[in-house]
Amino acid sequence: MQTYIGRSNPQEHIDMYYGNMLISGVNDAVICNAFFATLAVLQKHSNNKKYHPIGGTIFHHVINFHRLHHYITDLARKYKTYRLITPFRSEVYTVDPINVEYILKTNFENYGKGEYNNSILKDLLGDGIFTVDGEKWREQRKVSSHEFSTRILRDYSSVVFRKSAATLARVLSEAANKEESVDMQDFFTRTTLDAVFKVAFAVDLDTVHGSSEEGVKFTNAFVVASEMTLRRYVDISWKIKKALNIGSEAKLKKSVKVIDDFVLKLIHTKIEQMHKFQDDSTLGWKKNDILSRFLLLTETNPRYLRDVTLNFMVAGKDTTAISLSWFIYMLCKHPSIQEKVAREIKEVTKVDKITDIEEFAVNMPEEALEKMQYLHAALTETLRLCPVLPVDAKICFSDDTWPDGFNVKKGDMVCYLPYAMGRMKFLWGDDAEEFKPERWLDEKGCFRQENPFKFTAFQAGPRICLGKDFAYRQMKIFSAVLLQCFIFKLKDDKKAAHYKTMINLLIDGGLHVCVSHRSDL
Repeated sequence: MQTYIGRSNPQEHIDMYYGNMLISGVNDAVICNAFFATLAVLQKHSNNKKYHPIGGTIFHHVINFHRLHHYITDLARKYKTYRLITPFRSEVYTVDPINVEYILKTNFENYGKGEYNNSILKDLLGDGIFTVDGEKWREQRKVSSHEFSTRILRDYSSVVFRKSAATLARVLSEAANKEESVDMQDFFTRTTLDAVFKVAFAVDLDTVHGSSEEGVKFTNAFVVASEMTLRRYVDISWKIKKALNIGSEAKLKKSVKVIDDFVLKLIHTKIEQMHKFQDDSTLGWKKNDILSRFLLLTETNPRYLRDVTLNFMVAGKDTTAISLSWFIYMLCKHPSIQEKVAREIKEVTKVDKITDIEEFAVNMPEEALEKMQYLHAALTETLRLCPVLPVDAKICFSDDTWPDGFNVKKGDMVCYLPYAMGRMKFLWGDDAEEFKPERWLDEKGCFRQENPFKFTAFQAGPRICLGKDFAYRQMKIFSAVLLQCFIFKLKDDKKAAHYKTMINLLIDGGLHVCVSHRSDL
């Protein structure tokens, strides 16, 4: 796609643009539809302002949906910042840290979720912290920030994570004894769901053993709901499908009902317990879990609590499960790095042979986790190349000029691209696409932070992820326990993992590995 900056005649834009489309073999229906979209937008933009180059149309996203993040990355290599034309607005995509910092921090108030993103995400995530702006966002941010900073939550969650890691290790030990392959992504998804539900609701689901049919249904429903929600960004007919309850929207509605029934049931149970304990002062009510603490601090509207806790669970479950899945995949593809991580864990914990998995997990000191610098670097390198949220979208609330000198208009959707940014040579050097944990370590082997507007896996600025330390602690606990116990190899080492195009960077088809003991247990 050529750059058309400086051409004031919309027809000249269109002639050159569609000439390129014809040469590339795009079919007539796509050209026809894209023609009207481009004509409307280019006429609107035919003034003296300077706009970013056109990278394509929404129809290119539809055509490349199965490899969407690769397609976006290819465009980002050509243009650090570019526009995508849709029938209703321009979408501006950037991998330039100066633009990212401007969106997320410098002019933070001008960029938010907006009605467009809220309308797409609301059915699944409601009015949770990931979908709202303004006072609703500030209220939830304030309460959540306080809770994440409390030692009570830190200590309680650490105990839960250690027990969950030990439970998973015992299951993997059985698979190793039987020489059976396992789907680690499925196990991580179920285990982290168990852990996060315990932290959120003080409820034991035990989906890792498959004994909770409701928990398994919830997990499957969320995967479907996530995928169908993402499709709304490229399916301009989704509102019609929703009104008719057909296709992807029918699947989304059905999945959201499963999610709602499950979560609201838990909330009503917790509210009843709270009232029961308030009425009888002789009973002690543990207030360690997230829901209990929110019940003490805020209103008890079940729908509000559903949105708050579901957003928390989505962040806690998916960040860890998806990141750990890609982490194990990377270690399988780089066995020397897997051994280096395992050696560090052994040296730091000073445990040569594990005789009791749960005892090892429960008694592993917090200080030991802090000393695992290479493990921290390897996890961060995984997040650089495989961020859980590959694209993050905001809405521009008023006309603006970015630091690169180009203009954006009110109503434009602006996106920064964590997945693509991790592959930019101008940011990370010629080895940008290599898995290299050492890039995060200084000459003394200590972890070195990067500019958060360059490494955007946890966002940055006022919306920076509150659970960042929470997520690292959970990932390090799981990694330390599993890598001290097992060696992981891909079931098919010739098969490369590919993502499934949805809101999060899930591995398509799962992660099938063979597990063997590092030592006798």
